[in-house]
Amino acid sequence: MLAKFLRATLVGGVAALAVGPAVAQDFKPDHPECIAPASPGGGWDFICRTTAKTLFDLGLIDQVMQVTNMTGGGGGVAFAHVTKERNDDDNLIVAASVSTSARLAQGIFKGSSPDDVHWLATFGTEYGAIAVDKDSEYQTLKELVEAIKADPRSIAIAGGSSVGSYDHIKPMLLGKSAGMDDVRQMKYVAFSGGGEAITSLLSGSVQVFSGDFSEVRGFYESGDVRVLAVLGPKRLKAFPDIPTAVEQGYDVDGLNWRGLYMPAGASDAAKAFWSDAIQKMTESPEFQQALDDASIEQFNNFGDDMQAFVKKNIADVEIMSKELGILK
Repeated sequence: MLAKFLRATLVGGVAALAVGPAVAQDFKPDHPECIAPASPGGGWDFICRTTAKTLFDLGLIDQVMQVTNMTGGGGGVAFAHVTKERNDDDNLIVAASVSTSARLAQGIFKGSSPDDVHWLATFGTEYGAIAVDKDSEYQTLKELVEAIKADPRSIAIAGGSSVGSYDHIKPMLLGKSAGMDDVRQMKYVAFSGGGEAITSLLSGSVQVFSGDFSEVRGFYESGDVRVLAVLGPKRLKAFPDIPTAVEQGYDVDGLNWRGLYMPAGASDAAKAFWSDAIQKMTESPEFQQALDDASIEQFNNFGDDMQAFVKKNIADVEIMSKELGILK
């Protein structure tokens, strides 16, 4: 069944650190920076800003971390910047998610491979969401999907990343589950981050938002949008009124991991430091509360287990992309 392999990928225990804390103590960040490969307001931006604040508040770093929004290419501009210009930067970390692994799986980051960066950690996973404006004619997910099946080009779906990204894959999975012959006919409109995608929904320039629940939560709580479905195996604990796609007849999961990578050429001491600091951050009540507030569940991987997790995730996305016709 569709997307079950992604669900299987996003389960498991907390991984151990690959390098001991004594090595981590040999490094101290100087002018630390986190790159969010999208505009403000989306999931990657959330990763960087929450990480930067929590690390500083807990005293795990003693300088305020700069957050840099670097848009373009669905994260490709940031990936190329890190690998080609800052490959040995000990003070740089970068927000990542399943959208990052999807682009690598599909070859969208031209000439790049997963080994070009050091995969630092995952610390959360969240459900995807399909949302419409509060005044939309579509009251249920079934109404929306049937309208798309009838005329795929008539309904514009906004996502916070490029064509072929996970935001694009989510509605394609729904179409596939509904029996669409060619889900590539869907009208997907790519934006540089979830914030821009939601703005386009509210302005009326698109009819549907495809992204993660944390990106749309505030607009749902204010009543500006209606979430037709969360893409997960069960309803969100904090929002039990929102149905899943599964219970509406569509066997689709849209689970998205959240995490970080850093330059592959950074020193071993820096890699150990950031891995150790981020693990301590994830164990703190402050960070756990930040995840709860965004309806993100803890999902921790560090060290060698993080490297293995990303490689499996990329392989799984490649299989799914071939099923959907994105890859030959």
